Amino acid sequence: MTLQEWFSMQDELDKYIEEEHGLQNTNLVERKILALLVEIGELANETRCFKFWSKKPASDQAIVLEEFVDGVHFILSIGNELGFSDRDIPIVSSEANEDLVQSFLKIYQLIDKLRQNRTGESFEELMRQYFILGQSLGFSINDVQTAYKKKNEVNYKRQQEGY
Repeated sequence: MTLQEWFSMQDELDKYIEEEHGLQNTNLVERKILALLVEIGELANETRCFKFWSKKPASDQAIVLEEFVDGVHFILSIGNELGFSDRDIPIVSSEANEDLVQSFLKIYQLIDKLRQNRTGESFEELMRQYFILGQSLGFSINDVQTAYKKKNEVNYKRQQEGY
C-alpha cells in the first residue's frame, strides 16, 4: 500500500464523517490539530516514557500501536485538509530515537509549527518524525499499515453505530 492510498483511505473516511455530522463545508484543521495533540498525549501515556515516578511498565505493544495509529489517522487527515496529500514523503527511515521523551516533545513542537505556518515542508517534517517515533517504538511500516487498515474499519463501524 502506498502513502497515497493511505491518504485516499483517510479522505474517504473523513468525507463519510463530515457527511454524517453535516460538516461538509467546515474548516476542521484546528479541531484536527487539537485532536492530534490529544492522541499524541494518549500515546505517550501508554508508553509511560515520561513517568519517572512509576515502576509500572509500558502498555502492551498492541495498545501502543493502536494509539500510534490514531495519530497517523489525524496526521493524514490534516494533510488532506491542507492539500498535502500529493507529496511523496519518505515514511521509512533508518533513524530511530531511543529518547522517547525528546521524540514526543519534538512532535508536539512540529505540530505547533504546522499549526502556525501550514506549509508542506512543516507537514512533511511532522509526518517523517512521527514515523521515526513509530520505529523507535518498535513498529515496522507493515505493522503500522496493518493496524491502520484495521482501525479505519473500526472507525467506520463506530460512525455507523453513532459513536
